[in-house]
Amino acid sequence: MASRGGSRRAHEITLLTRPGCHLCDDARAVIARVAADLGVPWQERDITRSESDLRAYGDMIPVTLVDGVQHDFWRVSEQRLRAALAG
Repeated sequence: MASRGGSRRAHEITLLTRPGCHLCDDARAVIARVAADLGVPWQERDITRSESDLRAYGDMIPVTLVDGVQHDFWRVSEQRLRAALAG
């Protein structure tokens, strides 16, 4: 049985936004706080710059991705985000 002790994987958060989105401002604040507390890198991506992002996420903004996988949309739960990054 392999030990899980020494192999901690680094995480990354991506916040998908669009201009003028007030929920995005709230999500940004939560993500910035959690990322700073846990030392996790994060980036923001404007979906209006990509047709595929607009099609996939247009009605769900803001969307939070953890390691490229959709985690939350519309609202960011700080508790859920911290739990996802702890694992």
